[in-house]
Amino acid sequence: MSYIKFKELSKYFDFKYQIEPKDLPDYAKEYVSDKEKILMGYKNSKDYAVFTDKKMILFDRDTLAVYYKKIHMFPYSSISTSAINFKPGKVELLFSFDSGYQLHVNFIDMNHDKKEVIKEVYKQMMNSKL
Repeated sequence: MSYIKFKELSKYFDFKYQIEPKDLPDYAKEYVSDKEKILMGYKNSKDYAVFTDKKMILFDRDTLAVYYKKIHMFPYSSISTSAINFKPGKVELLFSFDSGYQLHVNFIDMNHDKKEVIKEVYKQMMNSKL
């Protein structure tokens, strides 16, 4: 008998609301070091994203059956390829990491000004990688 080990190939996150760093929950700020600057935060009904000048922190909460919180931290230095896609009302950030892991971060209900903020955060992320 053989077993196949399942490995998650891609992770998808959708965010709708931009939040200022001061409005982030305390548990999200705990994962940011004193040497880092928070660029921006985003949230949806249950998840949070924190973008610093060094890494991206994603909080994946599930409250359906049993409450749990999964925390993903991605240093920008581990990104091997990235792309930003602008669509009507939406922005997609696509990342591939050195480990082969892929990440899709989607921002929905975005107007032009909100898209510009995401574009600036993305540019800072990529500049810190260099």
